[in-house]
Amino acid sequence: MLEIKENRLVYHYDAEEVWIEPWGADALRIRATKERQMPEEDWALRRRPHPCEMKYTETGAEISNGKIRAEITRLGKIRICSREGRVLLEEYCRNRRDVLDPKCSAIEVEAREFKPISGGDYHLTMRFESLDRNEKLFGMGQYQQPYLDLKGLDLELAHRNSQASVPFVISSLGYGLLWNNPGVGRAVFGKNIMSFEACSTKALDYWVTAGDTPAEIEERYASVTGTVPMMPEYGLGFWQCKLRYQTQEELLEVAREYKRRNLPIDLIVIDFFHWPKQGEWKFDPVYWPDPDAMVRELKDMGIELMVSIWPTVDKASENYEEMLEKGYLIRTERGFRVGLDFMGATIHYDATNPDARRYVWNKAKQNYYSKGIRVFWLDEAEPEYSVYDFDNYRYHRGTNLQIGNLYPVDYAKTFYEGMEAEGQKQIVNLLRCAWAGSQRYGALVWSGDITSSFESMRNQLAAGLNMGLAGIPWWTTDIGGFHGGNPEDPGFRELFARWFEWGAFCPVMRLHGDREPRQPQQGVTGGAACCSGAANEVWSYGEEVYEICRKYMELRERMRPYTRRVMEEAHEKGTPVMRPLFYMYPGDAKCWEIEDAYFFGPDVLVAPVLSPGAVSRSVYLPEGERWIEYASGKEYEGGKEYLAEAPLDTIPVFLRKGFRGF
Repeated sequence: MLEIKENRLVYHYDAEEVWIEPWGADALRIRATKERQMPEEDWALRRRPHPCEMKYTETGAEISNGKIRAEITRLGKIRICSREGRVLLEEYCRNRRDVLDPKCSAIEVEAREFKPISGGDYHLTMRFESLDRNEKLFGMGQYQQPYLDLKGLDLELAHRNSQASVPFVISSLGYGLLWNNPGVGRAVFGKNIMSFEACSTKALDYWVTAGDTPAEIEERYASVTGTVPMMPEYGLGFWQCKLRYQTQEELLEVAREYKRRNLPIDLIVIDFFHWPKQGEWKFDPVYWPDPDAMVRELKDMGIELMVSIWPTVDKASENYEEMLEKGYLIRTERGFRVGLDFMGATIHYDATNPDARRYVWNKAKQNYYSKGIRVFWLDEAEPEYSVYDFDNYRYHRGTNLQIGNLYPVDYAKTFYEGMEAEGQKQIVNLLRCAWAGSQRYGALVWSGDITSSFESMRNQLAAGLNMGLAGIPWWTTDIGGFHGGNPEDPGFRELFARWFEWGAFCPVMRLHGDREPRQPQQGVTGGAACCSGAANEVWSYGEEVYEICRKYMELRERMRPYTRRVMEEAHEKGTPVMRPLFYMYPGDAKCWEIEDAYFFGPDVLVAPVLSPGAVSRSVYLPEGERWIEYASGKEYEGGKEYLAEAPLDTIPVFLRKGFRGF
């Protein structure tokens, strides 16, 4: 049965019902279920009703919305086309339901496969034809691999420390697709089949748009999932952090030293275990005796203070029993109720529970916000588990397999809504994970506990670019990497310098890391056993590196008006801050091949040095423009590749001619 009903196409056969409806300009939302009624959840999407055209055809029916059209046959097969009729997506099914289909086959593979799970949901697989072996695919979030183009990759749709699944993909064929399902699953971008999988769900749900350029596709996506707030002024400069400042005086002395040296700094961070126990969202007075005075002194220096928040609750903490009684903690299906065993047996607060969100925010408001702290580091946002048995955890909104990828969205929402209720307008909080829609809750995502190596640095470039394309424009890394790295090691000093140069051209310039050797324990109570790493300030790496750091900190400060303008684009249109070359020059075929350079905003091409010992690197400059090398002032013609000089203190940067510069 196929009918036009309530501004949507509705197909029904046996137990399955399919809805195809307009959802924003040039976009369609497609849902299917074998439940008795279509689930009402919108997940990442916001309501965007839009006029469209629908009609019956000889073979079935079609729906048109601006630049996109969907066709569904009387037997339920879906194709999605551009306005001109070019096929963008076609379901992959191999059966004999329609013997006139040229792809009729006896192998009996369904495009929309609902495999029942005894007692409840379905294991869902959605299959599409791979229409073009040369198609390029981008986005999908943050994965620890060096590939910008995702074609041929197999991606887990689940969060882990340093992995963030944000399942929006942009195709070189001119479409963007959001897998609008927060359950744990898998995406495979094969040469023969593209498939999305959910381990446990009640419905198929995806959103698709068509556009003439990647920018147009990205803006359509942002219009239905939201954009970031305007970045506050303290997000435009340099942020200082290390694992970890152990006392109030230690942190203040570092801040004072930055000021004594006349180095530009916007923010300093108090990392984890500044609390008595996990789940006690407050300063430990043994090591932080007067937070109010600390915040005042920092503000007098023009430095904002960020504090780390963990979602973990220790069984021995003062809030555990109350949170347990009220149902504010994640549950386990088997074994002890422990999610993360680090410095105590803990379980995470259930961010999908609105009452739990209000409870945690009120603790943070009382113990941090009331003291003038306006920016939070929401760590462990996946959430991180000691054992990633996704089938062992249950949340207020469902099982982890069903909805687990929502956790970082609701974690960000906890603080965003609390801060917004206090009247704060420009909200940014640092998180270690995200899902589709996180951006609208002020989420600045960083790439997690990565290793300190050139290989890792290369992976982060791909991660940052694909996060931006997945709709998360605020992204950063730990400059120098997190794990390892001795400030006295010449090899690490080289890596640190290269990473610091690149950090000046990331959305947020943030220094962090757990350096070697580890420092002696200070104190015996609270979080004292979580020892600090070695020094990680810009003067910790020798005089040569220090001068490089100063140079790029000052450059970042000169860039402030430009960076502010780039942040306005992200806020207004959802435009990534870091953009692959093809985003700016989609008509230049060569730009679709470049994976190791990018644009910071519309006018600045950045080519990080990603290998040890290199003192030059090749850089392709897009055609149709002339380019000015920032370091030398030389002018170059676009459409060609050049060898750029890159001594240790220089990252190759080219400015589009006509741009006024910094």
